Amino acid sequence: MDSTRQQKFSRLIQKEIGDQFQKDGYNYYGKAFVTVMGAKVSPDLGVAKIYISVFGVKDTKEVLTMIEKHTKEIRRKLGESIRHQARIIPELKFFIDDSLDYVDKIEKLLKETKKDEEKE
Repeated sequence: MDSTRQQKFSRLIQKEIGDQFQKDGYNYYGKAFVTVMGAKVSPDLGVAKIYISVFGVKDTKEVLTMIEKHTKEIRRKLGESIRHQARIIPELKFFIDDSLDYVDKIEKLLKETKKDEEKE
């Protein structure tokens, strides 16, 4: 369970990186639609795991590698935007959040089982 401090800092980072992706996203990953789904910060606030969801492209791993190439620039801009609110600008690590894909898969399976039950 994260402390209140970690939760507040995570929300701040999620919001700021989301705003940054809205403004400069085309420079980072092209025409893909990227959403920041969440952020999780280590107890010492030194590392932030950013979970993103990618739509509009077939290869999500490629988008992730493009974002990882720009991690230093994203971190610098994050530092500029939260410099008065945070003492430490965390190291950023990006991950693909596949929870929406998982939800779609479960929904498809439930629909299939419902169709099978109706046939019987």
